[in-house]
Amino acid sequence: MKSFLFTDFYLYMRDLYDIIIIGAGACGLFTAINIAEKDLKKRILILEKGKEALTKVRISGGGRCNLTNAQVDLREFVKNYPRGNRELLGAFNRFSNQDTIRWFSDHRVPLKEEADKRIFPQSNSSESVIDCFLSLSRKYGIEIKYEHNVNRLSYLQEEGIWEVHSSKGTIPARALVITTGSNPKVWTLLAQLGHTIIPPVPSLFTFATDDAFIKELSGISLNANVKLLDEQHRPLKVPLVEKQGIMGGLLITHWGFSGPAILKASSFAARILAECNYKFVLQIHWLSQGEQLLSLTEVISSLQEEKQKHPRKELQNHCPFPLPKKLWNKLLERSGCLPHQLWTELSKAQIHSLAQELTGSTFSIHSKATFKEEFVTAGGVSLKEIDFKAFRSKLLPNLYIGGEALDIDAVTGGYNFQNAWTAGYLIACALTNESQ
Repeated sequence: MKSFLFTDFYLYMRDLYDIIIIGAGACGLFTAINIAEKDLKKRILILEKGKEALTKVRISGGGRCNLTNAQVDLREFVKNYPRGNRELLGAFNRFSNQDTIRWFSDHRVPLKEEADKRIFPQSNSSESVIDCFLSLSRKYGIEIKYEHNVNRLSYLQEEGIWEVHSSKGTIPARALVITTGSNPKVWTLLAQLGHTIIPPVPSLFTFATDDAFIKELSGISLNANVKLLDEQHRPLKVPLVEKQGIMGGLLITHWGFSGPAILKASSFAARILAECNYKFVLQIHWLSQGEQLLSLTEVISSLQEEKQKHPRKELQNHCPFPLPKKLWNKLLERSGCLPHQLWTELSKAQIHSLAQELTGSTFSIHSKATFKEEFVTAGGVSLKEIDFKAFRSKLLPNLYIGGEALDIDAVTGGYNFQNAWTAGYLIACALTNESQ
C-alpha cells in the first residue's frame, strides 16, 4: 500500500483522474469525446507529447481527411487490413464504418462519398474534423496537456491506480488508454510492463527503380495487375499477392511506381520486403478487362489477328489494347519490336516476346519511397494480448490500447482511421460500463 500523510493523500486524490489518455490523435480524441458523451461526470485528461493535437488528421488524405470507406460488406471491408483483419471483424460488427458515417453526420460534419467509396468531409478539409473534435473537447471539459513526454508507467495494484510519470510530474488515474500510434518510446514502456511488441516496419510506400523504361513515362496511370518476385524471379510468399497478384491503379513516376495497386502490395508484403532490404522484382501485367486479366494465349491471338487485319499499319500508330501511346511504344521497344515496323513484318518470335511483355514486364526494385506525407507502420502491441470486445489489455487491469499502437494497419482508403474510430468507441463503452 502506498504510504501517504493525510494532506498528501488529499492532494493525491484531488489530482486523480478517472481516465488518462496518452496521445491526442484521432483515436485519443474520439475516445475521450465518446466517454464524455456517455458519462459527463468522468474526469478525463489527454497527454500529448507535441505542441498540438490531431497532426496526422490534418495532413491525411492530402489535407482532405479520408475518414472511412463506404464498403458495406464487413467481410470484404476487413480484407483491407493485412494485420488485424480477423480481430477487427467482431469489433466492426459493434461499431462499423456505417456507424462512423452516422456519428460524424450527427456531430455536424457533413460527409460525401466519392466514386471509389472513400468518405470525406463535404468541406474537403481536415479542419472540419479538427474543429469538431476540439470544440467538443472544450464543451465537455476534457483537459489536454501538450508537450508532456511520458517516461514511465506504473500500476499500483492494491490501490487499483495507474501512475503516468513525466518530466512535469506524476499524474494518477483509475484507467489508462494508450493511443500514441507508432511511438517506439511508448512501445518500450508497454514492453517493460510485460506486453509483447511486434517490431515495426514501414507499411505504405512506393517502389523505386533505375530501369530506363520509366523515363518519359512519368504521370501515366492505368489499371494493371502487380506481383512481387524475389531477385531470382520466384514469387514472394505473400498472402493475396503471391497467386493472383493485386489489381488496381498503377502510376508511373519519375522514380518508379506508385498508385493504389503498389501501395496495397507494399502493405501486404511489408515484412517480407523489409527482410529482403527492399530489393526485389516487380512484375506488371498491363492488360485487363474489368477485373479479368488477358492470358498470354489470348494476347498472342489478339496480336496475330491485328497482323492479319492491319498488315500495312505501323505498330506505333495502331495499338489493339487500351494503353497510352507512349507506354505502348516503350513496350514495343522493350520486347524487341520497332515502333516504325509494319504489322505484316512482325515475326512469330516478336509476337511472342511482345505478348510476354504485355502480360509480365519485370522491373528490379532497389528501394522504397515514402508515400506523400503519410507514414504507416506494420508492428506494435501483439494482438494476442488484447481483448477486442473493448480493446482492453489481457495482461494488465484498466489498460486499453487503440489505433496504430497495436499491430494493426491497413491499405489506403479510410481503413486506418476506421480502426481508430472503432477502437475509440468500444473503449468508451467499456469505460462507461455501456454494453455494445
